[in-house]
Amino acid sequence: MSHNQGYGGYQQQQPYGQQPYGQQQQQYQPHGQQQQPYGQQQQHYGHQHQQQYGQSPYVQNQTPHNQYSNQYQQAVNYQQQMSMQPSPEASLRQWFDAVDADRSGQLSTDELQKALINGDWSPFNYETVRLMMNMFDTDNSGQINFAEFSGLWKYIEEWRACFVAFDQDKSGSIDFNELKTAMRSFGYNLTDDFLKLLIKKYDRKGRGNVSFDNFVQIAVTVKSLTDAFMRIDREGKGYATIGYEQFLELVVSNR
Repeated sequence: MSHNQGYGGYQQQQPYGQQPYGQQQQQYQPHGQQQQPYGQQQQHYGHQHQQQYGQSPYVQNQTPHNQYSNQYQQAVNYQQQMSMQPSPEASLRQWFDAVDADRSGQLSTDELQKALINGDWSPFNYETVRLMMNMFDTDNSGQINFAEFSGLWKYIEEWRACFVAFDQDKSGSIDFNELKTAMRSFGYNLTDDFLKLLIKKYDRKGRGNVSFDNFVQIAVTVKSLTDAFMRIDREGKGYATIGYEQFLELVVSNR
């Protein structure tokens, strides 16, 4: 199964919806671009410091030479601090190596589970990890290399921003009303009974809500099943006649 771009690629046709989520993302500037160019606040000496008659030319708290020396040293210190900070790719590589327990250069499903965590630092449930493995194991090796892991991590971070946007009460989980809002935003007009069924199935702790990993699993599962159904419902009526083996094929191919 190949993965889709953005938040699962939710660009549906009627009657499933036409509203792709993701337009509310805020653009950010890479680290350091907000800094003002160094040296713009330097003062120029010359006619602005003309001395009046009788005033000593040596009554200065700090000479221009010392002032520029201090500014230069500050710039050097700043550059040294920036050079010591690892890049995002280097940080991700460190995290990949940390969970690669057997130093194979690839992550098994068990190792990948240790790499993916929820907001409360709990690991992803195993079903979601397997789902991510199937989506991003592009060479079908049964493991995730670093390049595949980088794509998976970006995908997870996009979903994390989506989760935060729909977690309106900032509880760290998605309840019924928040899930209903999310599904409608994705273009799925699902009944309350079906949404309650989703909550019941994916509520691992029995609290009436779902954690981040289960929210991702719900959205990806609904997306993949909808895509499979739409290949049968070619006219977009929202219903279709399906044979027994077609049904089995639909279920098996989306596990």
